[in-house]
Amino acid sequence: MTDLPSPLRAVTYNVLNGGMDAGADTRLRAQTDMLASLAPDILSLQECTGWTNHHLSWVADALGMVSVAMVPSRVRRVPGPPNGTSLLIRPSTVRLIDWWSVGEGTFHHALIRALLRPASVGDDPSSDFTVFATHFGWSSGDARLTEARMLTDFGGPFPGVPRGALLLGDLNTPDRDLDDWSCVPENLQSRYRIVRSDGTFGPADRRAVQVLLASGWQDPQTMFGDREAASVGYFWENEQKPGRLDYALTAGMEAVGYGIHDTPDARKLSDHLPVWCDVLVGPRS
Repeated sequence: MTDLPSPLRAVTYNVLNGGMDAGADTRLRAQTDMLASLAPDILSLQECTGWTNHHLSWVADALGMVSVAMVPSRVRRVPGPPNGTSLLIRPSTVRLIDWWSVGEGTFHHALIRALLRPASVGDDPSSDFTVFATHFGWSSGDARLTEARMLTDFGGPFPGVPRGALLLGDLNTPDRDLDDWSCVPENLQSRYRIVRSDGTFGPADRRAVQVLLASGWQDPQTMFGDREAASVGYFWENEQKPGRLDYALTAGMEAVGYGIHDTPDARKLSDHLPVWCDVLVGPRS
């Protein structure tokens, strides 16, 4: 046991169609190697499309982690294998106390809530913290705002809940407005822009993240590194505009490092880049 807080690394990553192409797992294997280089203690994965428990176990074993859960999306957007959101942890650094699928009936995809404890503190529950792994809806800012409101309670002290939380996921919410929206196809703009009462488009619909930040959640990207760093906007030919849809938000936890893993190889593996955040866990003064 230790009397000092220690860092844990949390990572969130949308793997794009399960990391599979025409049934081949070449991209998934390369993604797993990339994630291994980031050494996550907590890992949230989105778009685990078509994954079975075998795929999840293989990725977990390759990373030296164990699966907490893989929860399927509530609604299938297109025909084909089901989508899924997964949460994994490194048992040598963090222990699972319990977990719940809490987004059923509200989330288009999923919301996994886990109660975790640093392995370094033994059986001391005072260091417990909450992790949410999620994937907000793609269809509209209204849907995402409803989903975000299920998480605002955890931006500050809440009865019966340990102080300290992480929110990891593809929140499908743009972090910036665009001066020129012509770089985004018109048929996709309703996903990301305010839709006025007359059906015309306004600025970027950032309400889901804004309400989280207003409720006490913090965005480490505003404290570390390049505030304009992007996790999307490089992959698809018809959407070449950098932005951020992927977030690692903290509440009641001290972030001590943060970054978006942006390399030429990472840009080939998915239409999203991994986001990592280092936080201090353990005994609190």
